[in-house]
Amino acid sequence: MSTYSFSRTASGSPGCETSQLLYISQDQYSPTWNSSLHTHGCAELFFITDGHGRFRTQDSEFPVSIRDLIIINTNVPHTELSQWDSPLEYIVLGVENLETMAAGAEGYTMLHLHHGWDDLMSCLHLMLREAHDAQPDFEEACRSLLKVVLIQLGRQGEAALSAEAAGGRASRECDLVRRYIDNHFKEDLKLDQLAELAHLNKFYLAHAFRQEFGTSPINYLISRRIAESRFLLRETDHNLSLIAQIVGFSSSSYFSQCFSRVEGITPMEYRKRRRSGA
Repeated sequence: MSTYSFSRTASGSPGCETSQLLYISQDQYSPTWNSSLHTHGCAELFFITDGHGRFRTQDSEFPVSIRDLIIINTNVPHTELSQWDSPLEYIVLGVENLETMAAGAEGYTMLHLHHGWDDLMSCLHLMLREAHDAQPDFEEACRSLLKVVLIQLGRQGEAALSAEAAGGRASRECDLVRRYIDNHFKEDLKLDQLAELAHLNKFYLAHAFRQEFGTSPINYLISRRIAESRFLLRETDHNLSLIAQIVGFSSSSYFSQCFSRVEGITPMEYRKRRRSGA
């Protein structure tokens, strides 16, 4: 995996209308690939350059292959899975102050790029080379190449890219806590720990988080664990005790209780229905 990060410029400060390149990454599937749902504090543009696999969000999963572009808005849980016999390869751009207006409720959109793919690949590979060589003004060169990429995608029409709406972000503290939960939900997290992370009183954090996201930090944590458990129930033969352990529940009985409250059915009934196609 090759990842190159970029410094923020004054023109990329929060609240401005200019999209800011934060990183570019190139990766290929390997057995050590982590396919857990996670989020980022910026939009990500995934260009699938080879192979076949599947892309997961919190509530859906769909196939991806070469020439597909997936645009994930800020703070949207996602991950990638690869076929063993056709390893996924991709280039990812992390871009601040950007979103796809074509995204549905899940916060992503996918395009198959019939036209302009070669030009986009030329820009991305030049960006990678500039970042790798780190010659004078390479960051400015990469930012200019990002502008070209976004212009080319804008000509596609379906991408519907725009700067993030001002004021559309959660408060910094609640945003930090939500991203931390998204990336650490399998761990034993407590409200006191999350409050300490955000340097807030735990009661204030609970109130502010509910105002921002419509749920408490702990209920959000439970929903993230339940989302991961749905995938494990569908795609594996793990028993409930193992699934509970994997996603961070203290016991299989507590897992079943939470699952039934969120989904309206037991974990085993969910598995049975999904495998029967009901």
